[in-house]
Amino acid sequence: MGEGIITVAPPPVNDHNLIAEGVQRRLYTVIPDDWDVFQTLNVALPSRSGLYVPDLVVVPREDVPRGENYVPAAAAELVVEVTANSNAVNDRVSKLKGYAAAGVPLYLLIDPHATGAPTIHLYGEPSDGKYRVLHAGKFGEAVHLPEPFDLVLETFGFPRP
Repeated sequence: MGEGIITVAPPPVNDHNLIAEGVQRRLYTVIPDDWDVFQTLNVALPSRSGLYVPDLVVVPREDVPRGENYVPAAAAELVVEVTANSNAVNDRVSKLKGYAAAGVPLYLLIDPHATGAPTIHLYGEPSDGKYRVLHAGKFGEAVHLPEPFDLVLETFGFPRP
């Protein structure tokens, strides 16, 4: 997404949706009752980056502004992106930087389209607009989402392109 330009990606293939749904289902087992997992909720970044629309975002219900069509990035506890062939670079680079700069505590990047083999990266501890890599692995490896989730996410069953 360029500045002031909205691009609309083609709808994702079903494998993409199956991965997102599987992660969403697992998140519901560990989040507090007053938190929600949203699909395709606009996340507003404080910089000129504008709005991102992640596959999943976990936000405490009280931090979701009523009557608006977005949530501030600072309210997100976790953002999950599943790459599509058409937007993989955006998820890997622009969104990685944008979410880190906004201070989103955890960014889970599920990348079925990575060169070589599908990968999964968990980024956290944002500081000075950059993340620390908390996990870098391949589909089939378990990923531990730290507190406040404390969730072991199995990735073996994720569909592969």
